[in-house]
Amino acid sequence: MERIRVVVSGTGLMGREVLAAVCAQEDMEAVGVIEKFAQEEFISLPGPEARLVPLRTDPKTLIEQTSPDVIVDFTNAEWTKEVAPAALAAGARMVIGTTNLDEAFVSDLAAVCAERNLGSLIAPNFALGAVVMIHLAKEAARFFDYAEIVESHQEKKVDSPSGTALAMARAMVEGHGRPFTHTTPEKEPLGGARGADYGGVAIHSQRMPGFVAHHEISFGGTGQTLRIRHDSTGRESFMPGVLLAVREVMKRDRLVLGLDNLLGL
Repeated sequence: MERIRVVVSGTGLMGREVLAAVCAQEDMEAVGVIEKFAQEEFISLPGPEARLVPLRTDPKTLIEQTSPDVIVDFTNAEWTKEVAPAALAAGARMVIGTTNLDEAFVSDLAAVCAERNLGSLIAPNFALGAVVMIHLAKEAARFFDYAEIVESHQEKKVDSPSGTALAMARAMVEGHGRPFTHTTPEKEPLGGARGADYGGVAIHSQRMPGFVAHHEISFGGTGQTLRIRHDSTGRESFMPGVLLAVREVMKRDRLVLGLDNLLGL
């Protein structure tokens, strides 16, 4: 069986989790790692064989050396913009979990993928439960005029609100067909207490140690509330979705937005 050659972009918490997950698959082979601030030339893979693979600061150099089929990127928007063009130019597919990518970059990426017949994926969340939650929230949004989101992440998360919370809010407004009713108090002794506002959906962000990724949606109606909640208690919760994406982009010939579109939701 020919294995999928995978490069991981980033050596942070998510990058290391992805590397371990890839190494545990019989149909995948981790062939290298890209890290902007790397000081070593090699990195030891997790697992019983613990072999060394190249660790490089320059995406083009690493890609030329390792000839990957897929590059998995969970870094930041600026670094992703350096990795993706080098990957597609070499015929490698992208699986991107980075958030805050601007529309121009996504549009350009889609055009290049279509031109080169390369499958790629951008998704705000790879936990299958979170993806199902967004789908359910969009359906429920038809029946309520009030909705709010509370999301909680670790204290070092770079963006607020989370990309997943924004994806939820967008799906909810789309499902509702119009903006939700956003209540504004007559008095606000402390500004911002009602959170951010996306299409009438109030979004509240918590950032502190002890959290991984938690999202709760509350819908309000006459005499009732509906709550939908998803909790990722460990980064391993994202790995089934990442591995699914790595396999699926090999079968696609264009950019896919959202893991839901790989799950048929």
